[in-house]
Amino acid sequence: LNIWATWCPPCRREMPSLDRLQSKLGGPDFEVAALSIDRAGIEVVRRFYAEIGIRNLAIYIDAGGKASRELGTVGVPSTLLIDREGRELGRLAGAAEWDAPEMVAFIGRVVSGIKETRFRRTLYSAATPSCGGCNPDVSTGGTGNSTQP
Repeated sequence: LNIWATWCPPCRREMPSLDRLQSKLGGPDFEVAALSIDRAGIEVVRRFYAEIGIRNLAIYIDAGGKASRELGTVGVPSTLLIDREGRELGRLAGAAEWDAPEMVAFIGRVVSGIKETRFRRTLYSAATPSCGGCNPDVSTGGTGNSTQP
């Protein structure tokens, strides 16, 4: 689940990589759910998708920001990796290059059911090269507690 907005420059930069990730791994076992918090609604998101050539991501809108509040995310973009049972496995605050080889391999292992040890550090390490010096919030278990690896 990627929470984003069209007015957010880091979000705009990372959307093509999320689209490519969906193209590579999307299917019955994995979906990139890009949830826009744009208050202007679906049309602004449709225009943005068309403008930058997003073809593989469905449009989800949460104009009221309820999901962000319920999930305890701070800022956009925020990305949560959620398993089949709806449990949060990890989260990253800030942009990432989601289709980087390390990230695709990591997510592929998680989707395949291989237990990833030191999940937080691995997610952070996979995202950091393209993070551009951001200070990501990496946490697990939906507890709202975050740690820096």
